[in-house]
Amino acid sequence: MSPDLTFLLILALRMAVAAAFVVSASIIAERSGPVIGALVATLPISAGPSYVFLALDHDAAFIAEGALASLPVNAATLFLALTYVLLAQRHGLLLSLVSALAVWFLLAAVLRALDLSLVGGLIANVLAFAICVPLMQRYCHVKMPLITRRWYDIPFRASLVAVLVAAVVTLSGRVGPAITGILALFPVVFTSLMLILHPRIGGPATAAVIANGGWGLMGFGIAIAVLHVAALCFGSTIGLSVALATCIGWNLALWWNGRRKAGR
Repeated sequence: MSPDLTFLLILALRMAVAAAFVVSASIIAERSGPVIGALVATLPISAGPSYVFLALDHDAAFIAEGALASLPVNAATLFLALTYVLLAQRHGLLLSLVSALAVWFLLAAVLRALDLSLVGGLIANVLAFAICVPLMQRYCHVKMPLITRRWYDIPFRASLVAVLVAAVVTLSGRVGPAITGILALFPVVFTSLMLILHPRIGGPATAAVIANGGWGLMGFGIAIAVLHVAALCFGSTIGLSVALATCIGWNLALWWNGRRKAGR
């Protein structure tokens, strides 16, 4: 088998695995309401597979540098969420989504140009969290209407994730770890949820899912910082494992705290 054919087959497998992972998680999000849906959506169901596949091709230093570049981009995702949540209350999908993505690309470019350190990336996340989460809080509690699934939902979501994984894997060897880290954190899960849910259940209900993701994104940012440090100290395998455990543990703590408050 030629090297080119081998590469294409492995790439197709990686795209299929990542797409299946994200589609399964997004279906769970739709059926469980905005709070649980947001906790599922903020798990590393898109960035995680991308980083795992990158770790198969690159050393720990590459993964650590990519995570460092990804960290401030997570702050940009918080502002993407805020932009969409505010606009979706009164506007349609096109304006809300395009505006949110424009904010994300602009902030990601600015933060990339700043070349922030680990401390700088953490500060960017804290500031974004302090600004965005309080502003989104009032839009978190909306009753989810019954969702009718359409034939193209799953293929569409799978295609989004597959394209992202393909871009990250094929471009990583050419653009370096910094740009790869940004590509790995493109908000494909939030984007797919907006594209699929907004036309069916309306802007406010879709915005509730996104708004509830603010706390989850904060934990995701912490997990990225953990990945950077752990990959440098212990290698890619341990770094990815500890980062995943951090993200899952954070979201489980959020779920438990929500249950505890609801039981009072």
